[in-house]
Amino acid sequence: MTSFAPAVRAHHRTVLAAVLCAGLTAALTACAGEDPDKGTNGIGKLGAAEIDKKTRAAADSADAVRLAGTLVSKGGTYRLNMQLNAQGGTGSVTSKKNTFALLRIGDELFLKADAGFWNPETSDRGEKSDQAAADKLQGKYVKVPEGDPTYKQLRGFTDKKILLDGLLALQGEVNKGDRDKVAGVPTVQIMGGKGEGGALDVSLKGTPYPVRVARGGGGGTVTLADWGRPFTLQPPPEEETVDYGGQLPKSSS
Repeated sequence: MTSFAPAVRAHHRTVLAAVLCAGLTAALTACAGEDPDKGTNGIGKLGAAEIDKKTRAAADSADAVRLAGTLVSKGGTYRLNMQLNAQGGTGSVTSKKNTFALLRIGDELFLKADAGFWNPETSDRGEKSDQAAADKLQGKYVKVPEGDPTYKQLRGFTDKKILLDGLLALQGEVNKGDRDKVAGVPTVQIMGGKGEGGALDVSLKGTPYPVRVARGGGGGTVTLADWGRPFTLQPPPEEETVDYGGQLPKSSS
């Protein structure tokens, strides 16, 4: 009797090999042709200059943002935690020795600090002030006169446009960097030069907002979040507000 088993087994092996080969080929083809921008906002496909343009436009059009991080400016280092919108901003700024709260609604700017901020013996400021005045002002909101020399400097920390214009400006030719994740958000980076002119990490999800800024020249790193999330600015209670009654002492880092 003639046996067909070897022929049948050979046929099965041939079919199995063909199936495995086809499956492997399909898998390799899928991997090779996989779109890295699938499921993203597509910003990663664009050139650096176009990403820069769209990122700035997104930031400008947002109603609100939260900034947290460090800025180095004019020899001073400031740690920021600010919420900003078109009407003003609120939050805290920490300098070399002092932490103070800022609140601005329209043109009204309020500053709140402890006694050390007002007393030069324990603060990093250089003008004389008596302890009684420092005790009166500590923990209170002090309205900063618009004509005061420090008004413009302090207001800048509460102004969305001023802060973002400075933070998002890249120096030199804009180039595209690597992809990364910032607080779990996938990003693509654009840089001024090779990074010496600053770097922005731009969200690949939803609106292409900048989510992290590294300023050139060691100017600090700031994260940006809560884009477009509304919040309300409320004036401080009258019982917590003090009229300084004159020019504020000069602030420093």
